[in-house]
Amino acid sequence: MRLARWLFLLLSTLPASGAFAQQYPAKPVRIVVPFPPGQATDILARLLADQLSKSLGQQFIADNRPGAGGSVGTDAAAKAAPDGYTLVMATIATFGINPALYPKLAYEPLRDFAPISNLGLTPQTLVSSPKAGLGSLKDLVAKAKASELNYASSGNGSASHLTMELFRAAAGVRLNHVPFKGSPEAQTQVFGGEIPIMFDAIPGVLAAIKSGKLKALGIASPKRSPFLPDLPTIAEQGYPGFEAVGWIGIAAPARTPEPILKTLQAEIAKALDQPEMKRRMSELAFIPVGDTPEQFAAFIRAENAKWTQAVRDSGAKVD
Repeated sequence: MRLARWLFLLLSTLPASGAFAQQYPAKPVRIVVPFPPGQATDILARLLADQLSKSLGQQFIADNRPGAGGSVGTDAAAKAAPDGYTLVMATIATFGINPALYPKLAYEPLRDFAPISNLGLTPQTLVSSPKAGLGSLKDLVAKAKASELNYASSGNGSASHLTMELFRAAAGVRLNHVPFKGSPEAQTQVFGGEIPIMFDAIPGVLAAIKSGKLKALGIASPKRSPFLPDLPTIAEQGYPGFEAVGWIGIAAPARTPEPILKTLQAEIAKALDQPEMKRRMSELAFIPVGDTPEQFAAFIRAENAKWTQAVRDSGAKVD
């Protein structure tokens, strides 16, 4: 009798779970963007929201909640109901670097969120001022070994800062960090030759490289970028395994039902394969991914380990 009752209860939950997945979404879905409008994360969120609105028949709405390097909006999303109606854009900053950078961070990526999919990748690129007289990565290393060089970054604890710290350790050179409030300010100093080098993601420097305002010395990806196919990777220039790739994905609050996560991942993979989405991501210099929740979770775990070590080595901390 007890066994029969247990089987009845078990079987009775299965149709409900299936029906729950079929009904989703039954109302508009909010995608929290933890950065201001106009940035790459915001643009990608709105592109994705438009595609999901069409494919799932409910409105997906980008909701900008900037502040504290993306931590404010991400924390708000972590506290939302785990029902599939609040999602969050997950980035190298908010899910990869911030957990190591902020000692009192209110959320933990893999404890408080269910990863859905990594949307796109964009590697860091090492650039120099044409006035610096650096013809190659080899020239930079030789000069930095002879005397300490300054480098610019988009801010203390940023990907551009920590990538250069990874390179400093790999190359065994002397480099001095000069942080700025964002990439535009840092690039201005490199354009003018006041500071010779910096790392930045491809979208931020691609136009300047093509116009000759910046010289590209190497790219921090496992293979060459389709956006700069003639630029050698840093790995192939003598630093095997050197990699620092920016990324933007999407996640839901922890305990969001698995059928909803699977529905979203499948629709996101379809969206990334749409010609219009591919075109717009190419314009942003992002390489589409569209992986599974399990693959994205493993990726985040590896990123946490990498950037925790980089933060520790650099001494970068934010209270």
